[in-house]
Amino acid sequence: MDFKRGQIVISTAGHDKGEMLVVADFDKNRVLVCDGKQRKLERLKAKNPKHLEKTEILLSEDSIATNRKIRKTLNKTANPGG
Repeated sequence: MDFKRGQIVISTAGHDKGEMLVVADFDKNRVLVCDGKQRKLERLKAKNPKHLEKTEILLSEDSIATNRKIRKTLNKTANPGG
């Protein structure tokens, strides 16, 4: 498992299937993710790594400091033109 803190991933299973999420932390068997809206930093979602698709996008620590910054960054990434 080679996820990095701040990496943007896409959920491939569960209620959040197709959603972009940010890796906030990880342990030996799970990746803890959030989106700043439904799943906030205060209540991370534990996901099986098999249910996440990695992207090459890695956010800075500042970009994942608050829920608002996470939402703003994910929105920009999902809608680059507008």
